[in-house]
Amino acid sequence: MVFGWGKKKQDSPPPVEEVPQSKEISLSDVPAIISELRDLRISQNLSEINRLRNETEPLIDDLMKIGNLLEKDSLKIDDIDKHLAIIVVRGKQQVIDVIKKGVVSLPKISTFDDAKKLNAVLNTILKKVGDVLGRQTRVIHIFAKKYATQLKENLEVMNNNHDEISRLLKNYDSTQLIHDEISDMLNEIQQSTKTRKEKSQKILEIDDVTTSLNQRISDLENSIEKIHSSEQYKKYLDLKNTLDAFGNQKAKIKNEINTQFTKISRPLSRYEYASSLDKDQKSILSKLVAEPFDIMVAANKDSVITILENVRKGISTGSISVKDVDKMSSHITEIEESLDVFVTRVSDFHIKNEQMKNELHSSLPGDLIPFQDDLNKTVSLRDESLAKSKTNHDDIDDIDSQIPNLISRIEGKLRKFSNTKYTLLSS
Repeated sequence: MVFGWGKKKQDSPPPVEEVPQSKEISLSDVPAIISELRDLRISQNLSEINRLRNETEPLIDDLMKIGNLLEKDSLKIDDIDKHLAIIVVRGKQQVIDVIKKGVVSLPKISTFDDAKKLNAVLNTILKKVGDVLGRQTRVIHIFAKKYATQLKENLEVMNNNHDEISRLLKNYDSTQLIHDEISDMLNEIQQSTKTRKEKSQKILEIDDVTTSLNQRISDLENSIEKIHSSEQYKKYLDLKNTLDAFGNQKAKIKNEINTQFTKISRPLSRYEYASSLDKDQKSILSKLVAEPFDIMVAANKDSVITILENVRKGISTGSISVKDVDKMSSHITEIEESLDVFVTRVSDFHIKNEQMKNELHSSLPGDLIPFQDDLNKTVSLRDESLAKSKTNHDDIDDIDSQIPNLISRIEGKLRKFSNTKYTLLSS
């Protein structure tokens, strides 16, 4: 403060280190311990703040009395220069106004909310009085010297008391914060322990389900294996191999048909872009270009011949350009003459292939497909159970790693809270 009530701090001897006591406790003991320590700290701090308040209150009364005395004191301004007297009177009045309006009685203390109000009131008084005395320091020290010493001493004690009250309030906030932090960590441990128990129970339930599913899988695999070793299934495999081998006939027929139509692929493609066929014939033409095997049925024969003759006509008129008209026309004639053979071979293949498929299907053991479907579903359920079990195990591992860390942090907070070094025992 400008007015000069700051007191030079005396060098204090270094504190004597106290060797903390050690004590082992369980987690269940912690809530009672921190509540007891907090209540003790609160009681001590509140008692000390009350003492400081009662010590400061007479100084407030003194300030009010000094204001009254200063108001009645002429300060012998008649003996000084007129212009200087105006400054002194103005300064004196400012100090009196601030003391009268700004210096008030301190509130009574019963709770920490009261203590915070006390701190705020005292801070306001010191600021207002300090500011005005700072501005009028020369007036007071020169013309009201007999009040200056008392003002300085009073305000110095008030300021020190205010600093101590502020420190005690911070100590209270720190105490409450540590208490709340420890309580939160205890709640977190309690919730984590509850969660761990629930997940452990879920693992047991999942293990039971998994065991049942594994037994079901084993039974299904045995049933399927029994079917695989039966004469009926061996017959099914023989028919399947025969059908697979017969499938090569399709590739052979397709190759022969493609070989013929490849000879006229260029004029067919050009005719496809230039023709104005109806929808069905246009579809047949597109397949003749892409995959002629697929349309080699008796119902399409007339349309195929119509398309081929139109291509022949286009070649002969020159609307479809080819290198050798006669050779291309010969290829078309060759294809037309082979159509009946192609249709018959394709039809015979489809009939034989369908017969073999029907025979294969009828030879398949009736229980095999349901067993295989049931096995796939059961394996899927078993895998889901294993995945859920792993997730729960991972969660438990996380909890098991978090709880010791929380316990260690609680021990650290307790060391800040108490002179006793508490060690939490694992339950």
